[in-house]
This record gives sequence, structure tokens and C-alpha cells, in this order.
Amino acid sequence: MGIHYRDVHVEILIDKGNKDMKKSVYLLVAVLLLVFSASAAAADKIGFVDVKKIFFQSDAGKKELGVVKAAVEKKKAILKERENKLRNLRAELDKQRLVLTKEAYEKKELDYQGKFKDYKRLVEDSNEELARQEQLIKKRLIPEIVKTVKKTGKKEGYSMIVDISSGQYTGVLLYHSETNDLTKTVIKEYNKLYHSKK
Repeated sequence: MGIHYRDVHVEILIDKGNKDMKKSVYLLVAVLLLVFSASAAAADKIGFVDVKKIFFQSDAGKKELGVVKAAVEKKKAILKERENKLRNLRAELDKQRLVLTKEAYEKKELDYQGKFKDYKRLVEDSNEELARQEQLIKKRLIPEIVKTVKKTGKKEGYSMIVDISSGQYTGVLLYHSETNDLTKTVIKEYNKLYHSKK
């Protein structure tokens, strides 16, 4: 996932690396090629949206990500404090190495190693919890976004709307006309839906 406590950046990647998703994208490209060639004469209306952008720029997405970011900052402060204590403990242990007996040093080293393992476990647990939170957000928001895209497509007479965010970095969709990019329209509609639920 995109949010990590060690290097805090809030970026939720929608199903990145999912083999089924890649197959779907390739199938979609094949279908698009057929549709483009078949629809040239029929002049079907095809639109494009960036679901990732909708996710991050919609009011619902901003609110959910704000909550997650606040939790990340809180956890980051706790982890930073533990990390500083470990660093100080390590420095103190290194200073005492020459003056302590071998047994005393080994005892303190074991104590340090135990605390370091606890710290690593806390980081791993925190990242796992964050990944669970991200999944919950995606499960809540993506279906609503898709519903809004479909509603917008029907309302504006599009025969097909393609999500360009899945191919944005992989190069699957190399070009699309900005004229039919419905991302801003969908964000507005999704914001209306989000605010009507309050």
C-alpha cells in the first residue's frame, strides 16, 4: 500500500499489482481497439475518468485520507520517540562497552536487542493496521465512485467510460483526448452524492 509510517506519504494505489486487474486492463484495451475501429463510423461517445484523481480530490476522499493521515502522524510521533530512545540506548551501550564486564555488556546488549525487536514489531503492526484501514476506505469509496461514473455516463450519453488511472503509469493507455475527460464532472457529482448523505 501507499502509506508507510517510516516515510509518510499518503498515496493509495487502486489495485496496483493485481494480476486480475492487469488482465482486465489488457482486455479493456483490446475491447477499446475494437470499439474505436467499429465506432468510428457510428460516432459513439467515449469518455475518460481518472479514478485515482477522483479518489484523492473528492470531498469524501479528502476527508477519509485526512483521518488516516492524522492517525499516521500520531503513530509516527510514537515511533519516532521509540526510535530516539533506541538510538540513545545504542549510543550509551557503545560508550560503556570498554568499561563493562563481558557479562554485563552481553546482558545490556540482549536487553537492547529485545527492545529493538519490540520496535520493529510495532512498526510492522502499525503498517498492517494502516493497510487494513486503506482497504476499508477503498471498499467504501470505490463502489460509490463507480456508481457516480455510471450515472454521469448515462446522463451525458456516453457509450463507454474508461478509467485512465490504471494505465497512467504503465503505459496501457498512451493517449486520450482531454475533451472527453469526465474526471472533474464526476468529482462534482460524487461530492453532491457525498454531501447529500450527511
